[in-house]
Amino acid sequence: MEPLQITKLIEAGFDDAVVKVESDDNVHFGALVVAAEFEGTRLLARHQLVYRCLGALVGNEIHALSITALTPDEWSQQGGGS
Repeated sequence: MEPLQITKLIEAGFDDAVVKVESDDNVHFGALVVAAEFEGTRLLARHQLVYRCLGALVGNEIHALSITALTPDEWSQQGGGS
């Protein structure tokens, strides 16, 4: 899979998320997802929300996915979006 395909799938699962997906081999991916839906949720729940967007692709076409899931405030505090 191409990172852009994964980006679009994740974006479709959130109202107004910032999503950046990278890969060196199109099998192992890293994703940054910044979404208001993460407010008040723990890390595991955030990852589950992202995995839900990708369904059965995880473990198949997407062999590995490293997720950084942040709220807009957390992203801003880390200097993101600047």
